[in-house]
Amino acid sequence: QVQLVESGGGLVQAGGSLRLSCAASGTIFSINTMAWYRQAPGNQRELVAHITSTGNTNYADSVKGRFTISRDNAKNTVYLQMNSLKSEDTAVYYCNILSLSLRYWGPGTMVTVSS
Repeated sequence: QVQLVESGGGLVQAGGSLRLSCAASGTIFSINTMAWYRQAPGNQRELVAHITSTGNTNYADSVKGRFTISRDNAKNTVYLQMNSLKSEDTAVYYCNILSLSLRYWGPGTMVTVSS
């Protein structure tokens, strides 16, 4: 069983920065893609960014140039550096990993950007 724990969410003013972390623990053989999703009230969950095991990254158009995803394979941890935050970035952010064809989700961490 794999457990994911996110941290780093909170309240920030528009234009500010936050760094989210997600650590995976448990029985982990290999982690392929690691990703961050978000879900704002009344909206569907959407992909924010993902990073492959070789370090290739992909971002939603709405966060390109502002957010950076990275991973530390030795620590089974994925990060999301969020800069120039906007009110529309307010959402619950979820960590997601793909390991041996199984997907795992974290419980989510709230990010609130005040304008």
